[in-house]
Amino acid sequence: MKKNHSKYKLAASIKKLMEQKSLEKLTVKEIVSLAGVTRQTFYRNFNDKYDLVNWYFDVLAKECFEQMGISLSMREGLIHKYDFIRKEAVFFSQAFKSSDYNSIKEHDYQFILSFYTNLIEKKTKRPLDEDIQFLLEMYCHGSIAMTVEWAINGMQKTSEMMADSLIEALPIKLSELLHPVLVKNI
Repeated sequence: MKKNHSKYKLAASIKKLMEQKSLEKLTVKEIVSLAGVTRQTFYRNFNDKYDLVNWYFDVLAKECFEQMGISLSMREGLIHKYDFIRKEAVFFSQAFKSSDYNSIKEHDYQFILSFYTNLIEKKTKRPLDEDIQFLLEMYCHGSIAMTVEWAINGMQKTSEMMADSLIEALPIKLSELLHPVLVKNI
């Protein structure tokens, strides 16, 4: 429990610092100083500042996606995700600007690619074929690109509009495979 407490303190610290400067310009020293923890505590929990950002993103992602297809439709899960990003606008707009190898963009891409792959494989009871893999990778890249653009350019569209646009952009073959998740509404 104490470990999670430290993680949340560090996340609060980096969020506060990102109100004043870009993620690239932040140092671990500044993060731990504001959080009131040691560098050792930081490195016991995270590899680097990008790992901290990705951990905080995972908190969001798990909350939004774990119930997708169970108690939430794909649309509801996406709306939840965009509402969370909007609530944390400064943090995510700064985080999405980073192009580090360990960036949140790449982390989000891997997360949603894995999530949708697992849903499809569970439904079809077999690995993805090449065509579906290609469509899914293309869709996930596009989804991340549009999320990044939305976040760093002022979030003009509502969360509902973003969710609807991403669902409408699904290639037909993916839409058919994800159909139960798209309409699930328990």
